[in-house]
Amino acid sequence: MEKFREIGLSEQTIRALSAKGFEEPTEIQARTIPLLLGGQSNVIAQAQTGTGKTAAFGLVFMERLAEAASNVQAIVLTPTRELALQVADEIASLRGDKRLRVAAVYGGQSISLQLRQLKQGVDIVIGTPGRVLDHLKRGTLDISKVAYTVLDEADEMLNMGFIEDIEEILEYANPQRQLLLFSATMPQRILGLAKKYMPKHTLIKAEKKQLDKQLIEQIWFEVREGDKFEALCRIIDVEEEFYGIVFCRTKIIVDDVASRLTARGYEAEALHGDIAQHQRERILTKFRDRHTTVLVATDVAARGIDVSSLTHVINYSIPQDPENYVHRIGRTGRAGNQGTAITFVTPNEYRDLAFIKRISQSEIRKERVPRVEEILTIRKRRLIREVHRLIDEGGMEDFTALAEELMAERDAKSVIAALAAHAFSDELSAQRYGEIREFTDRDGTSVDASGRTRLFVAVGKRDGATPRGLVDFFQQEAGVPGKAIHDVAIFDNYSFITASFAEAERILSKFKGQKNGLGVVVKKATARSGGGGDFRGGDSRGGRPPYKGGPRRH
Repeated sequence: MEKFREIGLSEQTIRALSAKGFEEPTEIQARTIPLLLGGQSNVIAQAQTGTGKTAAFGLVFMERLAEAASNVQAIVLTPTRELALQVADEIASLRGDKRLRVAAVYGGQSISLQLRQLKQGVDIVIGTPGRVLDHLKRGTLDISKVAYTVLDEADEMLNMGFIEDIEEILEYANPQRQLLLFSATMPQRILGLAKKYMPKHTLIKAEKKQLDKQLIEQIWFEVREGDKFEALCRIIDVEEEFYGIVFCRTKIIVDDVASRLTARGYEAEALHGDIAQHQRERILTKFRDRHTTVLVATDVAARGIDVSSLTHVINYSIPQDPENYVHRIGRTGRAGNQGTAITFVTPNEYRDLAFIKRISQSEIRKERVPRVEEILTIRKRRLIREVHRLIDEGGMEDFTALAEELMAERDAKSVIAALAAHAFSDELSAQRYGEIREFTDRDGTSVDASGRTRLFVAVGKRDGATPRGLVDFFQQEAGVPGKAIHDVAIFDNYSFITASFAEAERILSKFKGQKNGLGVVVKKATARSGGGGDFRGGDSRGGRPPYKGGPRRH
């Protein structure tokens, strides 16, 4: 932890970092934190997801903000409510024993709940521009005394049309505050914003370690919560050689998965925050030496694990944010080796997956879990290859007499079948596997392979509908973020939009059985309604073999 001390963090903060499993600062943290602690500069940081930027400003908050202050001390603006929640959770996790009050404010959540939080007193507010501006205009949020203002994912906010809201919010903020702007890119509008509000600033460009996407095959499986363990076993078994980390969200899930794997005969170990240091070292040594081939771990416990030859990373629990996803899958596909990153997604997690894909800019392909008959076929072929290899290598002279004795009394086929049953009855038995319920198309409606739904909207050009107007309408009436609505198509008398399955259900629920005062009818699109043909799940490329558990080698 010495490098954290070198950049000016206190022992209290370092204890909180140690508890989280941090070992040394990332580049953006090492370059940003000393500047902000010095109080000498506004900072513009060009930084990608996965660079540790949330902790870059969150740790400064822990150092500089006073406990139980009478006013809001820091405001963080994010483009989406998902990111607002994730930033709030991360900052809260950095507090250690420091009593700082954190609140997330965003559209789609009950404003009365936010009003109660703000009235009780908050030190750090993280929010989306629209809802923050709403509170400012109501007088329920005062940022006139903030010490820090952070614009997170500024280019995303620009793309979503929030730039005017941001400029208005900055007019409410303390003009003496330090302003920190994070953006993956630096378009002219962002630079103009910086010029107006940050005439004196330091520019930092953090080089993000790029994933070699050619070496990492990224896949997601749609599975019910109760089927995850069975899916995991099938993935391990379909592989010729599985050597990977299985990430779970909680210590309880880690212990459960690891114990069930061990009971089934897999070489598995659990790793989480309750594991003593000497046990952790023993477990990691076994894993590095491949005496253990499946390591089940939480994110915190897996920090610092550096193994270059992992074949798989399995997201048993979907990562809570894109940074976690990037960190997790970056542990495979190293040193020129191919790897596979697999994510289990339950039906109510489609929106989380879509957010991860968009922010991390990852191509994640949907596949189905291998069927039992496919696994058994693969394992039988593997066994045949192994027998041929042993014959070719020779060295079986000690068993020749035994073979002759067996063959003298029985025919060769019966002898081989008996030996195979004796040695591989469990490995080649269908009874080894439980049932996994496969998903079917929902009501024949247009749900695609990435969990999106096509909706029919009974307004069109003749009603004055425009793409921007429809997006704003659903954002206002149904609380759906504008960024969650895609592929808007306007025709004379009707329109179509695409949203994630969860957001589409929210829209349908809002408009079910009522006109909403505007005479608007919204329903699921079908091929018959002209909603885009067969939009349903599956591989549209045709003829592609089902997932066989590993990267395809050409």
